[in-house]
Amino acid sequence: MSAGPALAQALAHSREDLSNDRGMDTKSLGQFDFNLIKTFLAIWDLGSLTDAGDRLGLTQPAVSHALRRLRDQFADPLFVRAGNRMVPTPAAQRLHEPFSRAFAIVGQTVHTQRHFEPQTSRRVFRVAMTDLSEFYFLPDLLERMESVAPSVRLESVALDVASVEADLRSGQIDLAIGLVPDLGPDIASTALIDDDYVCLVRKGHPLKARALTRESFAQLRWVDVSSNAAGYRQLGERLSTLGLDRTVSARLGHVSVAPAIVRRTDLAVIYPRSISVKLNRAGAFRLIDLPFEQRPNAIPLHVHASFADDPGIVWLASLIRENAAPA
Repeated sequence: MSAGPALAQALAHSREDLSNDRGMDTKSLGQFDFNLIKTFLAIWDLGSLTDAGDRLGLTQPAVSHALRRLRDQFADPLFVRAGNRMVPTPAAQRLHEPFSRAFAIVGQTVHTQRHFEPQTSRRVFRVAMTDLSEFYFLPDLLERMESVAPSVRLESVALDVASVEADLRSGQIDLAIGLVPDLGPDIASTALIDDDYVCLVRKGHPLKARALTRESFAQLRWVDVSSNAAGYRQLGERLSTLGLDRTVSARLGHVSVAPAIVRRTDLAVIYPRSISVKLNRAGAFRLIDLPFEQRPNAIPLHVHASFADDPGIVWLASLIRENAAPA
């Protein structure tokens, strides 16, 4: 399906409302520039012309020019400045659903027709994940890709919980790995591994117990990780609810450095079990159970429904799942 028919199909259900906007020229819909939809959705998602330009690879003046064309088309400002954000007008709110539908129809059509041959493809995939997910998934995944898809490239980008759904929908990223609450119905998520948390200390740590009690938990000195990851936020809330206080000797901005500190000190850190097991292959650490029951978190792989049938994304998702199981 080409962009023109897809746009017409997506707008069909809302055309009556749109045509009531002053100055709306419904006859021009067949010649509507599909790139304007991408601009509209980027501004909608990000609330900034500059940020929309960064997503689209355009300069801010180019985004402003596209917005002017949209305003001329619909005889409405569409987005107005409120503080430091661009907020949608009522006309833009009516346009959002059909524009999203049009983008999804065209994206799905284009990507499902794309041929993908791993051995010869030079495609670049972008996957959003945390640094811990990089540690867990990428070594095995890239080793496998090197043998079955030597010219395929993978770019890992930071998992931004606030924008991941919009980034998946826009095609800015192909897949995402990690806990992301409140995703919409257009995001398909499948569990890769189940994970919980342990106390990680060095092998020669003075604490000899295999499981912590509330008393021993309180006696330890801790490395605290300031992480935006959903799992760590949930864990912090759980500790607070249980009244488990920690004596924090170091507060870190990057979670991945914590094991190196723990290995050389008597400090402890709460760390994902999956990562801790991989870290401890050489026996440099001890994994100690926390003093409360945990319900394991399923660490999911996310894809937008518009791209779920893209042969390349289907292949990469399958490869990630195959290499996700603990060794």
